[in-house]
Amino acid sequence: MRAIEITEFGDADTLALTETEPPEPREGQVRIDVKAAGINFADIMQRRGHYQGGPEPPYTPGMEVAGVIDAVGEGVGREVGDEVVSLVNGGGYAEYAVADARGLLDIPGEMSFEEAAGFPVQWLTAHNCLHEWGGLEEGESVLIHAAAGGVGSAAVQLADEAGAEVFGTASTPEKLSMAEDLGMDHAIQYTEEDFVDRVNDLTDGEGVDLVLDGIGGETSDESLAALTDFGRMVSYGAAAGEPGRPNTADLLFGNKTVIGYHLGRAIEQQPMKVMGAVPELTQLLGDGTLEVQVGHTFDLEDAADAHQFIEDRKSSGKVVLQP
Repeated sequence: MRAIEITEFGDADTLALTETEPPEPREGQVRIDVKAAGINFADIMQRRGHYQGGPEPPYTPGMEVAGVIDAVGEGVGREVGDEVVSLVNGGGYAEYAVADARGLLDIPGEMSFEEAAGFPVQWLTAHNCLHEWGGLEEGESVLIHAAAGGVGSAAVQLADEAGAEVFGTASTPEKLSMAEDLGMDHAIQYTEEDFVDRVNDLTDGEGVDLVLDGIGGETSDESLAALTDFGRMVSYGAAAGEPGRPNTADLLFGNKTVIGYHLGRAIEQQPMKVMGAVPELTQLLGDGTLEVQVGHTFDLEDAADAHQFIEDRKSSGKVVLQP
């Protein structure tokens, strides 16, 4: 089968197409004929060697796939031919991938494989950060960074559905327009104006109740100034290249809270807290109330171009590979 391999940490050009044998499912596993593989910023961080606890080269990246079961291991209650989407422990950028049968999800409604590949990581992250971790309540306000991205576009829709007042940042008017179409109330082009000043202007200096921060770096530190007293910030990523380091004095005197969220480790340690969001998400995505925003698709052999596209901040919505 064809697969993408990373032989050393580095830039996008370290992604190379290779030929290898398809993996065989062990007890409790299935093999998926991959029709679409989601790309996540965590894949890029792992490729750079900046991801704590990430894989060591050589390895095949990819943590979520959608496709058709083509082989099952012992003790599996699934059938060959079932259409599924799943998180995988690496190996997603390939024509075939193995997955734990316990984590398989049926593809909601009439969703395409490409849309389904944008479901697990980003929608679970968005729902968990807003609700299970962030405790968002109806009538509260939330600031969502990178509001047109994969997690951001999901979070905008979920926050709007929950009755929150939604603030969002993005780099271009086109991305902000997309987020507004999804339910964002207040658009902030961070490349042209200071997002903290804008939030404080819009809230009469009060700030927002919740911030979702997947950026890290200085954005995390500055976001505390956009929070109201007793506000919460959920930190779920470091797209800037390094995590933020909030000033504890700001937390102390503002009675503010920073909450960490890591999907992979949360699933390992508290799976029910994470996966409890699946029934609601499946219903809302299946009936069309919410929609996965697939912004761009690339052929498997163009994985390096796809990574560079994301790193150049040209993407909006979910970026997907098609084997």
